Amino acid sequence: MGVSQARWAVIRSLFRTVGRASDGIALGFRYGFDSGEMLDYVYENKAKGRLLVGRALDRIYLNAIGWRAIRGRKELLKRVLLGEVIARAGQGRPVVILDVAAGPGRYLQDLCLELQVQGRPLNDVTIICRDMDAQGLSWGRRRAEGRALTNIRYEPGDACDPASLAEVQPRPDIVVVSGLYELFTDPAPIRRSLLGIHAILNPGGTLVFTTQVRHPQLELIANVLVNREGKPWVMQCREATTMEGWARAAGFAVRSTQLESDGLFAVTTVRGIEAGVPQHNAASPPRQRGGRS
Repeated sequence: MGVSQARWAVIRSLFRTVGRASDGIALGFRYGFDSGEMLDYVYENKAKGRLLVGRALDRIYLNAIGWRAIRGRKELLKRVLLGEVIARAGQGRPVVILDVAAGPGRYLQDLCLELQVQGRPLNDVTIICRDMDAQGLSWGRRRAEGRALTNIRYEPGDACDPASLAEVQPRPDIVVVSGLYELFTDPAPIRRSLLGIHAILNPGGTLVFTTQVRHPQLELIANVLVNREGKPWVMQCREATTMEGWARAAGFAVRSTQLESDGLFAVTTVRGIEAGVPQHNAASPPRQRGGRS
C-alpha cells in the first residue's frame, strides 16, 4: 500500500469510527452522502451528535465548503424560482413546478412558505416532486403534511428516462434539476434527461438546472465518502458553458447562468423553443455571470 493509499485508509477509518459521533456523518454512511436525506440534513444546518464532541464534529462537517456552497445554491435556486413563479402568476394562470430528482424537496416547501408570506395563494401553484428514492419521498411527504402544504405531491420517477418523464401530469411550466447532473461522469443520461424535459414542458416553459463547476475536496470525497449505492462518491465538475451547450442541443434557449457566493455551483435558466427553430434565431438576453446568493 502506497503512502497516499495508507493516508486515505486512516482517514476513512476515522470517519467510520470517531466520525460517526456526528449525526451528519452517520447519516451519510447510512443513506449515502449524495442522498436526499443527506441534502435535507445539510439544508437544516443544525449540528447534532453524541455528546459535545459529536456536536462539535457535526458543526465542522456542516461548515465544510461543499455543504456551505450547497446551501448557497439552495438560496440562489429558490430566488430564481420565486421570480419565475411571480412572473407567471402575474399572467393569471396556475403554475406547475416539477423537480425531477427532488428527494424530500425541503427547498420547494420553503418556497411555498415564502409565497405565503408574500400573500400569494398556494392553490395557484402545484409542485410535483419526483425521485427514485422512496425513502426520501416518504420523508418529504410527511414533512409537507406536517407543514399543511397540500399543493405538493410526491411520486416515483426517473429523471433520465424520457418515457418516465412523459408520465408527468399536468405538464409543467417550470422544471428543476438540482444536484443531479454532477453525479454522472457519462454525459449520455444528462442528454436524455434534457431531451425528455424539453418534450414535456408547456410552451414557453422554463428549465432551471444546477452545475458543479469546481470543488476543492473532490479527492477527499472520492476516497472517503460513499454514495447511496455504498460505492465511492465520485463527482463530475463541468464548465457551465458545457451544460449550456447540451441544453441548446436539446432545444433550449439559454437565458442566464449565475454562481452562488462560494463559486462552486452554477444555476442556469433556459427556455424551451419550438422544434425546428434554430438556436441562433431564438431571442436571448445577455447571460448573467457571477451572481451572488
